[in-house]
Amino acid sequence: MVLIREFRFVLPVSLEEYEIACLYTILKMEQQNTTSKEGVEILQSIPFEDEHLGKGQHTSKVYHLDSKIPPWLRTFAPAALTLQEESWSAFPKSKSVVKCSRIKQCSMTIETVNKADNGCTENVHGLSKELLSQRKVEIIDIAAVSCNYWSKIIGTAKLDFSMFISQKTQRGPLSKGWQETCNPVMTSYKLVTMDAPIWGIGGHLEEAMIASEKALLSEFHKLCFAWIDEWFGMTMGQIMEMEKQNNLLLQKTFQKSFSTSKQDAQTKSKHETQKIVDVSSIVPV
Repeated sequence: MVLIREFRFVLPVSLEEYEIACLYTILKMEQQNTTSKEGVEILQSIPFEDEHLGKGQHTSKVYHLDSKIPPWLRTFAPAALTLQEESWSAFPKSKSVVKCSRIKQCSMTIETVNKADNGCTENVHGLSKELLSQRKVEIIDIAAVSCNYWSKIIGTAKLDFSMFISQKTQRGPLSKGWQETCNPVMTSYKLVTMDAPIWGIGGHLEEAMIASEKALLSEFHKLCFAWIDEWFGMTMGQIMEMEKQNNLLLQKTFQKSFSTSKQDAQTKSKHETQKIVDVSSIVPV
C-alpha cells in the first residue's frame, strides 16, 4: 500500500522571501547537523532543465543518520543508516526522491509547489481522481507545539511564536488564527508519497516514515521563520556564495572523516598483525 499525504505549511513571508529563507535554512541546518561521523554529504550539484519543473538545480546528497535510527528500525538496518536523495529544485516547484541504502525497495517522493496564499488552494499538484481519493491533507500551524515521538527525535527548535517578534520586520507574534489575517503570507504545499512494499512491516514502515518526514518539514519551516532576522535582506548572490562555501565545508568534513577511519583501520590491522607475530614467536616449532 502506498501512502499519500499533503502537508501545507503556511508562513508569514512573501513568496520571494521564502526562496531566500528556504535556501538559507537548508544551508544552516546542514552545517548544524554535520559532524565528522554524521550529517549531509553533497555528491553533486548541477543545472538541469525539465518540461514540468523548468530550469533549476539538480542535487545528489547522502544523509548519514546512525544516531537517529529508532530501536525498532535497527532490526532491519543494524549498521550505519544512510539515505540517498536526488532533488530537482526549480522554484517555486521542486521534487525530491529519497531512498534508504539498507532497504532499497523503499522510496519516498516529496513534490513541492509554493504559492502566495494561506493554504486554501485545492489540488495544487494536479492529482487524478484516484490519487485524490488516497490523499490526506493536513494544514500545519508552525506556531503549534508538537509532542509526538518524531518531533522529540528530530525537533531542536524550542520556539514560542506566541511571544516572537522579528526585530527587522516586526512580524509576529503568531496568535491563534494568524494565517487568516497576516500579510504577507505564502504556503509550501508538500505532497509526500511513501512506498514500502515489504510484506508484514510495509504499512508500519510507511506510517513511520511519513510521520518522521512531517516532523522534519515542520522543524524546517519553524526555523525558516525563527531565523528571519538572519536571512531577511540577503540577496540571491549572497545565498549562492554561502552555498558554495557550505558545500566545500561539508566535503572537507567527510573527507577528513574518511581519512581518519581509514587510518584507524590501518592502525588496527597493524596492531593485530603485531599480536600475531608476538604470539607465534613463543609457539614451539
